Amino acid sequence: MNKELEEKLFKALMILSLAIVVSSFFAVLIVIVWNGLPGLTLSMITETPKGSFYLGGEGGILNAIVGSLYLGIASTALATVISVPAALSLQKEYLGKTRTAFYIRLALDVLWGTPSIVYGAFGFIVMIYLGLGASLLGGIIILTLLQLPVMIRAMEEVIVMVPAELKEASYTLGASRTDTTFGVVVRQALPGLITAVLLAFSRGIGDAASVLFTAGYTDRLPESLFEPVASLPLAVFFQLGMPYPEVQARAYTSALVLLLIVLALSIASRYLAKKFRRNILR
Repeated sequence: MNKELEEKLFKALMILSLAIVVSSFFAVLIVIVWNGLPGLTLSMITETPKGSFYLGGEGGILNAIVGSLYLGIASTALATVISVPAALSLQKEYLGKTRTAFYIRLALDVLWGTPSIVYGAFGFIVMIYLGLGASLLGGIIILTLLQLPVMIRAMEEVIVMVPAELKEASYTLGASRTDTTFGVVVRQALPGLITAVLLAFSRGIGDAASVLFTAGYTDRLPESLFEPVASLPLAVFFQLGMPYPEVQARAYTSALVLLLIVLALSIASRYLAKKFRRNILR
């Protein structure tokens, strides 16, 4: 096979791969928007479910929207606080390529690939042992554990990309290891760190299996950390399981709202990352 033919085949493969990715995205987007947009009314996003909501009656999904935001924002914030120092500790200035770092990375990779239902089962057993019921707090904790491996590994890869020359220049100027880490490394890696946070948030807010056992589901808005809380993924699950076409149609509206939340955060994060990158280059 000559080089010209190889290049043509490789180019065709790249175009085909991109076409599959783009078409898959638009296929999902079109199906969700087409089926969910008709039900996206003001009452749907500003009211909680009424007594006959799951029979096709009045009400909305405000409980699931608020619950998902509570779960997603709180768990992502907690995971970020843990992940940033954890990712920094795996750099060569600290643990580096030691055996300890190797086993930590191995554990994180295993946890990353662990199905979310396993996290839910683990949380369920722990909650039974502690005598606790399904609650907002339980959902936050289990989603934090779910996001940690994603966030730490993504942040580590971003931090590794910071040029070593910048760190060496900082040390040459007399800066300490801590000053260099936070003043140079974190500052340079900030746009990528924001992307890592969004990636973890998207996994957390879109998960259903883990919160099914730990956060539960309720038609009311959460008033404390120890009460069950609804979420949009579970709203989609329960609505699709109903034998009424009106209720099943609402599942696509719930999915559309979830998609819009993730899309809005994605746009916001890209804007912030671009802004921070511009400030860094000044």
